[in-house]
Amino acid sequence: AAHADCGPNAQQSAKPAVNPSTATLEAICQGLTDRGWLVLDDALAPTLLQALRARLHELPDHAFHRAGVGRQGDHSLQPDYRSDRIHWLEAAAPAEQDWLSWADAVRQHVNRHLFMGLQTYEAHFAHYAPGQRYGRHVDAFRGQANRTLSSVLYLNETWADDDGGELLIYPDASAPDRATRVSPKPGRLVMFLSEDMPHEVLPAHRDRYSIAGWFRVRGASAW
Repeated sequence: AAHADCGPNAQQSAKPAVNPSTATLEAICQGLTDRGWLVLDDALAPTLLQALRARLHELPDHAFHRAGVGRQGDHSLQPDYRSDRIHWLEAAAPAEQDWLSWADAVRQHVNRHLFMGLQTYEAHFAHYAPGQRYGRHVDAFRGQANRTLSSVLYLNETWADDDGGELLIYPDASAPDRATRVSPKPGRLVMFLSEDMPHEVLPAHRDRYSIAGWFRVRGASAW
């Protein structure tokens, strides 16, 4: 990415809880510039975080479906490798729209300061039941016009160290087996460059809830 100019140029709106704070935008910008990934606690206003939790838990069970691997003709269910259930976010639900607006403000700021050319954002709620996992993978293949920047927001009300469910990120290509372990702490935001960061989700010992999302460049085909 180009050199970051992470100044306090965040746009303001009539709904402050939906806007990332200047400090959050600066931290995202700086983390992507320095390492290509970041972990940020308390990134959202508490009202937005609680609205997302409430929306997640009001969804009926049939609104979630088993997540697969691959895209289009190569899409398949591989429960031993990926076993979470997901619900794609839609603008019609107010809390979901607020999160999509929050992410769009991030998109605009990152484009303004890192010149990444991000055009769209998509996201889904993810539910990992106890014992479920997602094996090591990358969110995009290098050189293809697809996902460019990945995000994960953790939605559980509480999370103890022995609850498991950590995200393992492998940020160092020269040490491919050396992982950074990220606990799914409530309200924690993780972002990373989709092509550059292999990662996996370890099994948890309790229900684990999050929003996974991806910023795309122009011309990217949908999964």
